[in-house]
Amino acid sequence: MSNPVLLNNIDHADLRVITTRGAAWGDDVAAVPTFPGEFRELQAHYPIAFDRSGDGQVQPLVLLGLRQNQNLYLDGERWDAPCLPLAIARQPFFIGVADGEPMVHIDLDHPRVSRDPALGQPLFLEFGGTTPFLQHMASLLHSLHDGMAGNAGFGQALLRHELLEPFTLDVQLDDGSRHRLGGLHTIAEERLRQLDGDALAELARSGHLEAIHMAMASLSQLRGLIERANRRHA
Repeated sequence: MSNPVLLNNIDHADLRVITTRGAAWGDDVAAVPTFPGEFRELQAHYPIAFDRSGDGQVQPLVLLGLRQNQNLYLDGERWDAPCLPLAIARQPFFIGVADGEPMVHIDLDHPRVSRDPALGQPLFLEFGGTTPFLQHMASLLHSLHDGMAGNAGFGQALLRHELLEPFTLDVQLDDGSRHRLGGLHTIAEERLRQLDGDALAELARSGHLEAIHMAMASLSQLRGLIERANRRHA
């Protein structure tokens, strides 16, 4: 369960946010949403796939594990990759709409939220101003919010040009256990090669073509994900 509220310096003056990584702090997830502007940084470390919903929406996802509640990039309290997906880094904050404007909200029931003065980062200064930590999180949130807003156009372009195909990863680990990751989509590379010049130019002008190639390149990280699973199960 979650308990989302609009953040303010009166009710939440004593709140602190624990920044340690780990399963105990809500990081043990197998996938998180992302957006094209994040692909360039993420593709060097994580596989990127797509969830296609029944109502025609397309959501890019960063793959972190091979089964539910498994994050293979967690090593105890250490995140074993040079960069964090913004959807992970932003916890326990999110952007919500208040009085018609996007505003910073916080999930009071998130495990990262504490009122213990010995834990985590403070959000507000003694006389009510925001701390550098909260300012950084607010900037991160707005980047994530704006990036996610662009997913609709990107998804529509992928569907319009029929550039998604079903994807299933069926792997047997070194210990003999089998893991199946299905229900996702990847870029249909053969279809992409068949697009004419006008279609490619349209995708390039919109910035979608670069994101498409970044998503394709990211699938080379699937091997690394399997290797992480083998080490975890060893």
